Amino acid sequence: MDIRTWHKPLLLLTGLMLASLLFGIGGLAFDDRVLLGEPIWLKPVKFSVSIAIYAFTLAWLMSLLRKRSRLVWWMGTVISATMVVEMVVIIGQATRGTRSHFNNLTDFDSQLYQIMGMSIVVAWLANLVIGIAVLRQRFAAPATLWAIRLGLLIALGGMAVAFFMTAPTESQLAIETSGGHSPSIGAHTVGVPDGGPGMPITHWSTVGGDLRVPHFIGIHALQALPLLALLLRRRFSRWDEVVRTRLVLAAGAGYFGLLVLTTWQALRGQSLIAPDGLTMSVFALLVLAVAGSAVAIVRSRPRAAVESPEKVLV
Repeated sequence: MDIRTWHKPLLLLTGLMLASLLFGIGGLAFDDRVLLGEPIWLKPVKFSVSIAIYAFTLAWLMSLLRKRSRLVWWMGTVISATMVVEMVVIIGQATRGTRSHFNNLTDFDSQLYQIMGMSIVVAWLANLVIGIAVLRQRFAAPATLWAIRLGLLIALGGMAVAFFMTAPTESQLAIETSGGHSPSIGAHTVGVPDGGPGMPITHWSTVGGDLRVPHFIGIHALQALPLLALLLRRRFSRWDEVVRTRLVLAAGAGYFGLLVLTTWQALRGQSLIAPDGLTMSVFALLVLAVAGSAVAIVRSRPRAAVESPEKVLV
């Protein structure tokens, strides 16, 4: 693994996010302002960590591609630029003591939020182009290849969950349609206003639906599934490549099911930690389906002769 072959703008973005992380930690240490129930610098810290992990993973992934087209390289560069725009607004608004997302308080705040929205749409489209390139190439062993493919596709789904957040809530619509001016357009939560009781660190709502849950779960499929493939290769190297690939496919299907389930739960105004009977039943069925598939795959693996990896669908 030669890091010198990795995508340079994405590596630069990783470094910038580590620097912004340190800046945000300093803000947490010396600035005691609170916004919507959480320290004002917690958001820049969380975004810095998430974007750094994402950029580093994507830089590694792009180094694996055998056909590195200029289009794909430029898509990585576009993603780097849009994430910088995102973080500049987030840090700038935190410095001003106001919200970055959903802020419609003034024309200036609204324009910044619109810039963020356009940046995220561009970043999503750039990720889609990279995803298509990944689907069209064979650049790793089948288990790893499918882990990357599924991880990237599910991550695109997780990113798309953010578009649900941009829709105005019923109360915001009521204000706007009555001729008033809503200070916010869109929300993280469903059924309750942003800023209510939340979990430690993440501040995901404990009393209503929160779309940040599936957003987080989906985005980090890009790390979770390749790590699973790596674990299977390291700890179960004697298993046939066909078996490991099928396990990755089963895990990917389960992970996608979890993304859909948590999105559905959030849109119904239901907290992650307070699922109703229907949500619990669907979750139990999902766990049983994935676990049952994994057991069946492992039990059917070849005992002696190793099946040729060429038999795996890639």
